[in-house]
Amino acid sequence: MADQKAAAESPAAAAPSGGGNQQKPLLFIILAVVNMVIVAAVGFMLYAGKKKEAAEPSVEQVIAGEKETSDLESGEKKDFVGKVVPMETFIVNLAGSKGRRVAKVNMELELKESEAEGKIAGEIEQRKAQIRDIIIIILSSKTYEEVSSREGKDNLRSEIKDTINSFITTGKISNVFFTEFIYN
Repeated sequence: MADQKAAAESPAAAAPSGGGNQQKPLLFIILAVVNMVIVAAVGFMLYAGKKKEAAEPSVEQVIAGEKETSDLESGEKKDFVGKVVPMETFIVNLAGSKGRRVAKVNMELELKESEAEGKIAGEIEQRKAQIRDIIIIILSSKTYEEVSSREGKDNLRSEIKDTINSFITTGKISNVFFTEFIYN
């Protein structure tokens, strides 16, 4: 009887441990499958995110596109700086100051990009006295209030460019650059 009792207890004791061993591989298989599904889902989300980023333009691309559009609309290429002709320093009394306000201005004239660039540079050299005279007259006609603001300097730049372009015959000035602008 003792043998029968031991044999009866033995299979009962062996059954839970054998069943537990069968549950462990099943648990590992389930965890491995869940892990692979999660990794695949994360991978897909990363792939979809990168694909979306590639489809959306970056800030730099938007800025470059806007610049190209504005260049095409204006009809001229703004990136290129043409040949630049430096002018000597201008020191003038500002209007309405009775000699108490003086402006010292250095500027350079940018020539329009064209085949006649060499011709216009030669004309500017030949007419330098006339150009300096006109610029001195324009500068001395401005008051301190007119040249002290950014808008005033932009207006002065446009006025100088337009006045010089009105009598230059071989080409045009595309821009006036102030390399030094001091006033007291």
